[in-house]
Amino acid sequence: MAVDVRTISDSEYPDWLRACHTGFLQPPSASDEEVRSRLPHTDLARTRGAFDGGRCVATFRSFAQEITVVGGASLPSDAVTHVTVTPTHRRRGLLSRMMAVDLAAAKERGEALATLIAAEYPIYGRFGFGPATWATDWTVDVPRAGLDPRWARPECGGRIDLVDGADVRKLGPELHARFRKSQPGAVSRNERWWALQTGLDQVPGRPWTEPFYAVYRSPRGEIDGLLAYKADDHWGPAKQPLNTATVEDLIAVSPAAERALWHFLCSVDWVTTVNAGHRGPDDLLSSLLPDPRAARLTQHADFLWIRLLDVVRALEARTYEASGTLVLEVTDHDGLSAGRYRLDASPNGATCAPTSEAADVTLDAGELAALYLGEASAVRLAALGRISEETAGAVAVTEALFRTAVRPWCPDGF
Repeated sequence: MAVDVRTISDSEYPDWLRACHTGFLQPPSASDEEVRSRLPHTDLARTRGAFDGGRCVATFRSFAQEITVVGGASLPSDAVTHVTVTPTHRRRGLLSRMMAVDLAAAKERGEALATLIAAEYPIYGRFGFGPATWATDWTVDVPRAGLDPRWARPECGGRIDLVDGADVRKLGPELHARFRKSQPGAVSRNERWWALQTGLDQVPGRPWTEPFYAVYRSPRGEIDGLLAYKADDHWGPAKQPLNTATVEDLIAVSPAAERALWHFLCSVDWVTTVNAGHRGPDDLLSSLLPDPRAARLTQHADFLWIRLLDVVRALEARTYEASGTLVLEVTDHDGLSAGRYRLDASPNGATCAPTSEAADVTLDAGELAALYLGEASAVRLAALGRISEETAGAVAVTEALFRTAVRPWCPDGF
C-alpha cells in the first residue's frame, strides 16, 4: 500500500502529534490536554503528515515568519519545524515529498526564503538549505572573571531593574523589534512566543520554571536590554554556595546595555557559574570581563539554516559591504532558485535580475544560502570546491560583497 502524504485534519492531529513525539524520542502518547493546547496555534493548511494504513508515520509543519537580513530589511520566510519520520519508514523519500510540496507552496505565497533549525547536519543540504548563522555557548567562572564584587550600578547613568512576566510581555516586543532591525539572522517573535516564555501559556508535559527578569534602562529611561535567567540551588562543602545561573534570553540594542546586563548577572550573590546560552559567534561576553579566560567556550555550532526561494528579491533586499557587479550561476536540484543572475551591489542596496551574460561564479543554492547573511566565506567555499570561479578574481569580489563585519545571529530556536 502506498504511503499518502497530505495536509491533516483536526481529527488527525492527535495521531500526527503522537508521530511527532515518536520521531523526537519523546513519550509517544499525546494527551487530550496537549492537543487542546497546541491545536489552536497550528495552521493545518501548513501541517503535513505521511499516512500508512491510516497511521501517521512522518510529520512536517511550517509557519509564517520574518527574518532580518543585512542592512535591516525584514523578509517573509517559511519557517519549517516538527520534521520527523518514524523509524519504521525511513529512507522512503517521505521527507523529500513533504519538503517539495511545502517549499513550492511557500514560493507561491511569495515567501522569499525558508528557514529551519537543523537537528542533524547532513539532512537539509540536499534540499537547497545552507547554514546561515552559528551559535556559541560560553560558561563563565565568575570568581575568576575579575569583576569588582562591590559592583552596584551600570556605568553611564543607566540602571538595572527586576521585572515580572507581565512587564516582559509589555516591554519585550518593542525592544525586540528594535533589536531585530540591527541583527541580521534574527527572526520574529509572535504574541504566543512571549506568552510561552513568561508562563502565561504553557505546554502540558513541559515543566515550566519562572525565570528572573531584568531590564536595562538607559540614562534617557528607555528599555535598551532584557535578560531572563534561571538559577539552580547547589551548595558545596562548609555551606559554600556554588550556584549556576543559566541565561534564557539576553537581547540588547546598545553595548552599554549588553555590558550592564552581563556584569549584573555575574554579580548576583551565590552565583559562581554563568551558562550564557546560545550567543552570537562574535558576542562581546568574554571581552567584557577583566579576565576573558574566565569565559570558556563550550560549544560552537551551526544554528539557523536558510533556503532562498526568490533569488532576485532576496539579493535586492540586503545591503553589501562593498560596491561591485557579479554574475551568479545558481544550480538547484529542485529548480526553485536555479538560474543566472546579475547582481549590482553597493552598501546602499542592490539590483538583481536574470541574465544571459557569462557567469563569474557558479554555486549551489545551499552555498548561496550560506553566503546570504554574511556568515560564510566565499574564499573558503572555493577552497573546499563548493564555488567554481569562472572569471579570474570573481571569488574575491564575492567575498568582498557578501561578507559582513557583524556576523549574523539567530537567538531563537523553533
